[in-house]
Amino acid sequence: MVSFYLVWCVSYLVVLVLLAKKWSIEQVQTGFGNKNTRKVSLLIPFRNEATIAADLIHELKKLHNPELEIILIDDQSEDESFTLFEEYSRLDSRVRVLKSPGFGKKAALEFGVKIASGEIILCTDADCRFPPNWVERMLEPFKDQQIQLVAGPVISEVKKPGFFSRFQQIEWSSILLLTQYFFSIQKPLMCSAANMAYRKSAFERVKGYQGNSHILSGDDEFLLKKIHSVYGKGSSIYLSYRQSLVFTRAQVGLKELLNQRIRWAGKWRSHRSFIHAATALFMVFVQLVWLESIYIFAFNKATLVFLAWIWSMKIFSEKLALGKVLKSLGQKTPTLDFMVTGFFHPIYVLMVSLGTVFGKFSWKGRSN
Repeated sequence: MVSFYLVWCVSYLVVLVLLAKKWSIEQVQTGFGNKNTRKVSLLIPFRNEATIAADLIHELKKLHNPELEIILIDDQSEDESFTLFEEYSRLDSRVRVLKSPGFGKKAALEFGVKIASGEIILCTDADCRFPPNWVERMLEPFKDQQIQLVAGPVISEVKKPGFFSRFQQIEWSSILLLTQYFFSIQKPLMCSAANMAYRKSAFERVKGYQGNSHILSGDDEFLLKKIHSVYGKGSSIYLSYRQSLVFTRAQVGLKELLNQRIRWAGKWRSHRSFIHAATALFMVFVQLVWLESIYIFAFNKATLVFLAWIWSMKIFSEKLALGKVLKSLGQKTPTLDFMVTGFFHPIYVLMVSLGTVFGKFSWKGRSN
């Protein structure tokens, strides 16, 4: 087993280095200003967001694109969200606040796309924060008529001090790294609805969420796979740049984080795709291999040094690759956080995996 783990650790380092090489840190310098005359509709579905309504309004005020239409779609909120946003819409002529006639986020988005006047549909969530030129950054690739969908990075904010918030950022960076890799090899697996844009014509051609509208989550990945399947290689791209970065709120506790990740992971079973299933199973296998090393080497004094070397290699490899992603996005992460994450993450992944198979999740008062 010593030989196996020697090869394993070296292979892990090589794989992460190769993945990190696919992550572009080049800062795109383009002067968009008012040159982009494409009509764009920003869709933001919301449900029970009264507590953060003021924050979203602040973010919307930052967007100065003259061709921007903002559509807020209420997904059957049970608080004062609709009233608060409707009051704001009277002060901003770009904003429309509508009630979704259907049930769930996908129904809200389909309704929004239907009434949107924009050639390009831009999507985000109500709890997000974005840079002032975000709209222009996401629109730029559509100058190429082949491009049908553009995805950008999303990462959690670190507003409260403590390891848990920074752990979420490190985990997000691993998601971003894998996302960029599969986009780079023209086999996109995932993206985030909190930062994506697509042509309205493409959405209509693939018939939106038809075939998966009954699944509570997946409004991003299912649409990505549909568009990629219909339009082929080169139709979808990923912008891994800081200028395209959208921040989302971090989860407040482990229970909330696990619930969210189980919801995300649950949609992978519905893809009926070999590469999705293989990727998910491989991730679980990797974590089991790391944990097994403790069982094999921790109870023998002669192998404790080797066990320490194994986990040091693991942490070093992750800091090298994920640290590059975080640094390129302007995030500072202490080495100690990578050390703690290195030990906690395998257990965390197994908890999510078991929850995906056997557990249930809830979202905005709704359960699977």
